[in-house]
Amino acid sequence: MQEQNSILMQLDGMKLQRFHWRIIFTAGMGFFTDAYDLFVIGIVTAILRPLWGLSIEELAILNGAALAAAACGSVFFGILADKFGRKKMYGVEIAILFIGAILSAIAPSFGYLLFSRILVGLGIGGDYPTSALIASENAGKAHRGFLVLLVFAMQALGLTIGPLIASFFLYINIPTDMVWRILLGIGAIPAASVFYLRRRIQESPRFLMTKNAPVEVSRVIADITGMNPNNIKRLPLHSLMKKKWLICLFGTAGAWFLLDIAFYGNSVSSFLILKTLNPAANMLKNTLLSSLIFLICAVPGYLAAAFFVDKIGRRFLQFLGFAMMGLMYLILAGIPSITQHVNWFLIVFGVSYFFTNFGPNTTTFLIPSEVYPTSIRGKAHGFSAAVGKVGAFIGAFFLPFVLEKFGLQFTMGLMAIVCVLGVSITFLVPEMKGQSLEVTEEMAEEG
Repeated sequence: MQEQNSILMQLDGMKLQRFHWRIIFTAGMGFFTDAYDLFVIGIVTAILRPLWGLSIEELAILNGAALAAAACGSVFFGILADKFGRKKMYGVEIAILFIGAILSAIAPSFGYLLFSRILVGLGIGGDYPTSALIASENAGKAHRGFLVLLVFAMQALGLTIGPLIASFFLYINIPTDMVWRILLGIGAIPAASVFYLRRRIQESPRFLMTKNAPVEVSRVIADITGMNPNNIKRLPLHSLMKKKWLICLFGTAGAWFLLDIAFYGNSVSSFLILKTLNPAANMLKNTLLSSLIFLICAVPGYLAAAFFVDKIGRRFLQFLGFAMMGLMYLILAGIPSITQHVNWFLIVFGVSYFFTNFGPNTTTFLIPSEVYPTSIRGKAHGFSAAVGKVGAFIGAFFLPFVLEKFGLQFTMGLMAIVCVLGVSITFLVPEMKGQSLEVTEEMAEEG
């Protein structure tokens, strides 16, 4: 037992090493692809609506299809990651995403494109639990939040690149019936670039400690820490159905659900929001404006979260983010005349974007990778991500209807209520700042 504790202390005390940066690139490039593929569909559907004569219902289905499929992919791959290992699942999900992206680019009809986007969603969903666990379980406790959120911050790059590429194509007057195919096809490139690296990544030592594989555990731990351990004790197996973890699951899944209603709904509908503000602006102008808002406001939020989360804690960051988002939405809802002052509207909307990422958009990904015991961490993260994607689907599917029927003020008021609920649910999860992942094993025994 003493050697077991020594091994875990070595893992927890690790400083950032070369293989950590390799994890950031390998996992992060997947999140770049995930974000690009999820959010570029807002631009694609805006192009396709007049080309294919899409109804508002078909528009909503295309916007939400990948999100709904991602919910299924998260649960499926989370369960398999706990059963067979993080490494065995890593790369499979990115291959599915690659195939879906290629098929999307050559889609001849609405039904074909819908099927392709479902494949993309399954791959994206699988990436959430596998990448989170690979990053979290290979990190030392002092910089675990930094490592996991730096992986997740690659989402910001994917969100920025898509609109910029679209803007460039529109600016040089490439025919729109080619633009949307190119945009969807580009999503296959980063997916293909990391497939080999993902298949070569080493297994998480903590996962191996839940299995009867002493030789493999010793080899991996020796590679990481330089120790040659003997008599490694197997980590205990747990049930997610235990009351303690069900309450925790309500907290992690519920916060992700509420966040994604606002985040994905606003992001996918950003072009509609900007069009509401300035009906005379063309697609190129609104696309560039959307990119500029995100680049100035959201990207710093991702980076600030990564650098400060290990100092200020996960729960406080999530609480602060939800509270500030709610306040900004309340301002937009409570001052109808603000839409007549576009600059002021964009400032308030931009602040809400900053605190979305310096807050729950990042913490809802990090917290489920830490607060559960190793043997159920994959399925718990996968289920939390899946519930989040249900919220994302609701936001992406229904927000355009709400915006069109009830207007901007009502929509923002609804988002403010969602954020208040997010503040409340944050208190259901434990704080893991500076804590070893193995403290969750002790919490399980106490519970």
